[in-house]
Amino acid sequence: MVALVTGASSGIGRDIARSLAKHGVNVIITARRRDRLSELKSELTKKYGVKVLCISADLSKEKQVFKLYEAVKKYRVDILINNAGFGVFGEFTESSLESELDMLSVNIRAMHILFKLFLRDFKERGFGYIMNTSSLAGFIPGPWFSSYYASKAYVLRMTQAVAEELRAQRSNVHVSALCPGPVATEFGERANVRFLSRPVSSEKLAEHAVREMFGGELIITENCAVKAMLAGAKLVPDRVLAFCAGLFQSRRKK
Repeated sequence: MVALVTGASSGIGRDIARSLAKHGVNVIITARRRDRLSELKSELTKKYGVKVLCISADLSKEKQVFKLYEAVKKYRVDILINNAGFGVFGEFTESSLESELDMLSVNIRAMHILFKLFLRDFKERGFGYIMNTSSLAGFIPGPWFSSYYASKAYVLRMTQAVAEELRAQRSNVHVSALCPGPVATEFGERANVRFLSRPVSSEKLAEHAVREMFGGELIITENCAVKAMLAGAKLVPDRVLAFCAGLFQSRRKK
């Protein structure tokens, strides 16, 4: 099998690539930082004996997203890990519009393009797995992190809707949305925030996510406690969730 992992230079994407390689899956890893990709390639080939292809790409640029797809078509990708993304923290009127537009290009536009193109291929072939990285943030409004939360809601709802289309068509293609809470990655540093709750291990999350994806799980979270919390949140009005999230976000260290 062959997997394409976006945002593979660090964090969840890097550790998912490691988990897939450990399971004998050949991987195509992509991110902006070629040096990080090269280091990961060396690690995976030596440790697991799999084939690894590195492709440097900036997925905030639409042309590079399409170029990436064209470059990997010949490898007959079986698994797409649509993981690339980042966040922009701050009050909506004060946060950088340029940074937010770049974020939306990666979190939504690039995800959407790759999701659609690979899903078409997988449906034609009658097989494949796609995991889109969303977040617990996708379930609630997020004051002071509004654009990021909204972008992850898009990923979540898109994945859920497409999953229902595939179910109705009795397709053997499986799609999942990975929805973790805080994870120990470089995300917080880039977004310039400090998590108030203890982040989970990226390595453990990645291994769990890969198992759940192959098991056909639609919504993947790190544990049963988080699943229970999400179930409880459905009983709370959105205005109350937004108020609570606002209190939480406003305490973050900028």
